[in-house]
Amino acid sequence: MSSPAVQPLLALLAYPVGGNPTQYLVDRAFADKDLDWRYLTFEVGPEDLAAAVGGLRALGFRGSHCADPHKQAVIPLLDRTSETAAAVGAVNFIFRDEGALVGDNLEGRGVVEAVRRVVDPAGKQVALLGAGWLARAAAVEFAASGAAGLTIVNRTAARAEELAALLAGKFELPVSVAAWDGDYAVPPETEILIHATSLDQTADAPLPLVPESLRPELIVADAVINPPQTWLLREAAQRDCKTIDGLSMFIEQVAIGLQLWTGVDPNRQVLREAAEEFLEL
Repeated sequence: MSSPAVQPLLALLAYPVGGNPTQYLVDRAFADKDLDWRYLTFEVGPEDLAAAVGGLRALGFRGSHCADPHKQAVIPLLDRTSETAAAVGAVNFIFRDEGALVGDNLEGRGVVEAVRRVVDPAGKQVALLGAGWLARAAAVEFAASGAAGLTIVNRTAARAEELAALLAGKFELPVSVAAWDGDYAVPPETEILIHATSLDQTADAPLPLVPESLRPELIVADAVINPPQTWLLREAAQRDCKTIDGLSMFIEQVAIGLQLWTGVDPNRQVLREAAEEFLEL
């Protein structure tokens, strides 16, 4: 148990760390709420991860963010993981529970909470573009939030089917898989569309998607952080869809983590302004 006189410490473990805005956002959030906490960024190679986690334990860190390439490798180094992290198979958030280091995954929660600020996903039909780690995290959280149904759209059918099988074994919601072998037309029953692939995007680089299938009543979210205004969001906005950018999802993820660590709900506008300043948006 740390002494109350010891400044609470948090960390980011990643490799490489260049361009990661997290510390910049967290420092601004601490200053805004007058919290005497300290957040440190460490560049940790894969060969040093076990020693770094041991350092978190020995030095009394309250928690850590865990970024690529450590999200899977860190799991056996922790005392336990949350049900969400176990289902996703990746950890990006570590917290102390008494003396134990516990791994969680907040990526999907950030996506769902950003959507929830526009509409409650409970009872909604969701189409998810992608089946990688972020899509997997988002799928688990949408299922837990009470979505009426989920369609997983992916270029590799086997990975989509694996995710569908995982969800079917844990949640009572209809899950379907759609092949993404051409320009995808969003089905008319879809109410929320989430893009969570690793495809590079710019404001002018199109996704393989039929723009005319973006109906005005559709809510469209894109997990790409930079640029915040992607081709998908621009096309959706032109068709009067409500849109959610990836920066909003990232800010929700950071805010959720800060509240779990400190018990204080950070100001999301402060976080957004810090992110935009860091990314020069």
